[in-house]
Amino acid sequence: MAPTPKRRIKNPKHSSPSPSSLSLSSIQPPLTLLPSKTDFFKLLAVVSVAVTVAIGCNYVVIVFNRQPKPFCDSHTDIDYYLSDNCDPCPSHGICSQGKLECMSGYRRYGRSCLEDGYINEMAKNLANMVESRACESYSDYLCKGSGKVWVQGDELWNHMEKDNATYLYAKQKAMEIVGNLLEIRHTGTGIKELKCPDLLVEHYKPLSCSIRLWLLEHALFLASCCFLLMGFGLMLQRLRRRHYLSVRAEELYEQVCDILEETALTSRSVNGEGEPWIVASWLRDHILTPRERRDPLLWKKVEELVQEDSRLDRYPKMLKGEPKVVWEWQVEGSYLQSSGKKKKDNIKERKLSEGSNMGSNQDLKRLKPGELLKC
Repeated sequence: MAPTPKRRIKNPKHSSPSPSSLSLSSIQPPLTLLPSKTDFFKLLAVVSVAVTVAIGCNYVVIVFNRQPKPFCDSHTDIDYYLSDNCDPCPSHGICSQGKLECMSGYRRYGRSCLEDGYINEMAKNLANMVESRACESYSDYLCKGSGKVWVQGDELWNHMEKDNATYLYAKQKAMEIVGNLLEIRHTGTGIKELKCPDLLVEHYKPLSCSIRLWLLEHALFLASCCFLLMGFGLMLQRLRRRHYLSVRAEELYEQVCDILEETALTSRSVNGEGEPWIVASWLRDHILTPRERRDPLLWKKVEELVQEDSRLDRYPKMLKGEPKVVWEWQVEGSYLQSSGKKKKDNIKERKLSEGSNMGSNQDLKRLKPGELLKC
């Protein structure tokens, strides 16, 4: 019997893979093939930035390369707002063949026409010059009589005439401004004349001229006011003088009575050797100040009061060959003495309260009758 062959055991390490194992290993991907979650978000951010930059660059290229639409002609009947081929011509502009030109006095800013500030300033200066010349001429006419009331427009513009288009347009605008400020009239020959309004010309008059014209315009009213003020002042002065004369005459009359009464008492106390009367002119010169002597009306008021007093007697007397008028106190008896003493005390108390301005009159009252007559 033949022996059975021995099976050769193969080393598992060196055994070849089976077909099933080869197919499974080829289907499953390696673990390092797919990105991680962090790498995925980084990739997404980079892609977003790249797309944004590409879109922006594309938009800039389109904007810069886009040609603006031409302007529609100004003299065509195309409805600007319904036209897609051209833009409407802006105000104050002239469009022809798709191009824009601004009118005089306007400048192009982008696709519009704006007013030129330099021309406006020039127009205002021209208008001010014309206004000054017209108003100064009217002012000279009112103040000196040498100017004109109505000035011809050509005289105002000829001295600053120029030929450039900018000046002509500024002059046109200045004439519009002047037309709103000044009065305008047309003569029979078609010449335009300008006049400064009365309210505006007041600002061009000198101060002395304005005052003189105002005085002339209101001369009648001012004269009436002056006469009224003078009359009121004279009446007030007369009333004050009358009051002063009345008060001062009464004061002097009281002094005269006191002096005459004291003189009469003194003459009777010396056994009749003294004179009971006093010369009126001497008494006047003693009790009046030098300034009061120049006012004859004051002493006349005193004489009237003396004449109305029944206690005083007035009669003429010859002294040294000259006729004099003397005054004498006529009250006799105990009543004379008591009343005289009482009045004398009252007079002294009143004089002390009046002040130093009556010092001269107090000294005069202390004079004795003999001393008064000697004076």
